[in-house]
Amino acid sequence: MDTKFIAKINTYNFNQCWRLLITALGFTLFGLCGFFIISLLWFSLLRIFIWNKHQRSIIAQKSVCFSFKVFIWIIKSLGVINYQFNGLEKLKQDKNCLVVANHPSLLDVVLLASVMPRCDCLVKGELINNIFISRIIKTAGYILNAESEKILPQCKQILAKGGRILIFPEGTRSIPNKPIKLQRGAANIALRCQVDIRVIHIKCAPPCLIKKQKWYDIPIKKACFNITVGEKISIADFISPNTTVAARQLTRYLTSVFTETEIN
Repeated sequence: MDTKFIAKINTYNFNQCWRLLITALGFTLFGLCGFFIISLLWFSLLRIFIWNKHQRSIIAQKSVCFSFKVFIWIIKSLGVINYQFNGLEKLKQDKNCLVVANHPSLLDVVLLASVMPRCDCLVKGELINNIFISRIIKTAGYILNAESEKILPQCKQILAKGGRILIFPEGTRSIPNKPIKLQRGAANIALRCQVDIRVIHIKCAPPCLIKKQKWYDIPIKKACFNITVGEKISIADFISPNTTVAARQLTRYLTSVFTETEIN
């Protein structure tokens, strides 16, 4: 057994040990029930009996939403985390737009997808090589960021049908106390598809499941997630003949919005 793991848990109090145990069980539950039952069983049935690709993806996304909702309810009930959504009614009304959020924790996508029954996601291309996750990606119709030539046509098709696309414009989890750096992908998609952007701010205190943090690094206090549905940015304010310049301006604006929220 890893000596660092042993040394770490020897410093934990009873509450931390309890949250460590539930975290381990939670990851196991997430893997076995979430990916095995949903991916291999339920999604296989969907691919057999639901031939309409659009209808199948909607059912798959609602299934992901339900499973994530159950998962976070379990870990919240067992005292691992706490979470609060603010302004959720705005998100429920959104259609035909991008939803962009900062990315402090591994649980961000789980929390957001749990309240978005219809949610297309831009995901890392490397996940397609995972035997369990790849089936979810294909059945739910998620967009791979590695297939650059397909991203824009897929986004236009989804948005034209009233869909929403969830994007973490940082591209990876952020590092606490370091400046937020956004990639221009979200801005380019919004400009080229001419859709508005809904901004979501995620705060997690103390930091939990952050970048380069081991899963067994349990904070002294229970992690609390505060998810606020913020402003909706009108893309009309940024459209210009030069899309490259417009994407830079929009990315700078998004960076300032997220940075201002972090400070406050």
